Amino acid sequence: MDRSEDSSLHIVCLATYFKGADFMRECKAQGCRVVLVTKEKMLHEDWPRESLDDVMAVPNDAGPALMIDLVTFLARKTPVDRVVALEEFDVVTAALVREHLCLPGLTSSRAKVFRDKLAMAVHTQHAGIDVPPFVPLLNLAQIDDFMERVPGPWVLKPRSDVSAIGIKKLENPAEVRSLVNEMNERENLRERASYYVLAKFIAGEVFHVDSIVNDGSVLFAGVNQYGRPPMQVAHHGGAYISRTVRRGSPDEKTLTTINRKLIKALKLDHGATHAEFIKSDEDGKFYFLEIASRVGGAYISDVLEAATGINIWREWARIEISNGASPKRIKPLRKDYAGIILSLAKQEQPDTSAYNDPEVVYRVKKKHHAGMIVQSPKLERVDELLNSYADRFVHDFVAVVPPPERPE
Repeated sequence: MDRSEDSSLHIVCLATYFKGADFMRECKAQGCRVVLVTKEKMLHEDWPRESLDDVMAVPNDAGPALMIDLVTFLARKTPVDRVVALEEFDVVTAALVREHLCLPGLTSSRAKVFRDKLAMAVHTQHAGIDVPPFVPLLNLAQIDDFMERVPGPWVLKPRSDVSAIGIKKLENPAEVRSLVNEMNERENLRERASYYVLAKFIAGEVFHVDSIVNDGSVLFAGVNQYGRPPMQVAHHGGAYISRTVRRGSPDEKTLTTINRKLIKALKLDHGATHAEFIKSDEDGKFYFLEIASRVGGAYISDVLEAATGINIWREWARIEISNGASPKRIKPLRKDYAGIILSLAKQEQPDTSAYNDPEVVYRVKKKHHAGMIVQSPKLERVDELLNSYADRFVHDFVAVVPPPERPE
């Protein structure tokens, strides 16, 4: 089919995991042809098939080369206009496909900055933003010098994994040296340690800023705070909590300023971002932790929508298909507060009906998960509900499963 016969945009969405239904719905609502490419193990998920012109599954171990060939094959029939990564693990792959087809969007070199914790730390530090002291696990003398200058504890992070996958807290130099030797020996002399970064552990409260970006400018940003650091929840169990930061507070103002500076430094032209920062208990400063060029997970977009009326998936979709013709700012429809509590559940289909406060606006519907979103004009009420639910969740639902060393 020649493009002259069909003027609608052809958008290919890559999703290794179940994400982005609202993005695809919005693209279809705007008259686009939408094709989803996912992994075989995700084919059974509740994708918005009414908004999809086609759903294609690739083997679970498919790499970028197969994705490039598949999208190229699709382009033989109808020219592809956009390739979008809906999930973290697809960000670099989507960039490689775009480069192969000469399409607009994040390049592979720029995409890797948003996937590599060492690269993002280097770029962020060069921009004058505070970053916890760090060193790549590469040169043994430099590692020893770092540990002498920066006292432990430290955190060992895989450079390209997400969430708490593979992160370890280390207390002394002997632990670090032992782990470096073990990693390299286990991988048959491959230098696996170089795929990790060692950073100073900073105790404090963790925040996240979720943004919509176009033409290098932040059009909308929501600032939230975690109840407990995600790494702590992943390794020790309990309920995950995130809620809106008080509007107009010093914390909100500082984080929105840092976030704008960060996105400018990383040269993101358009898209969605999820950035995390920690406020040090020791000096009160905010330190950059990481950033991703995608919508935050764990129902963060739903929390933001409950608080502001803004659906960041849909806003991102409009920017992708507008080709730059978008507003200078996305104004919230309301300025409420919202928060989420979420945990792994012992039950396959947990019953949350006993949590019947009128502020509950959404209940998570996922096997072996218990969770809900609450909304109120008052932050104090959101905090009250989340704190009380956290205690009840431990008794009613919470199951603890150690985080995987590597993504499945």
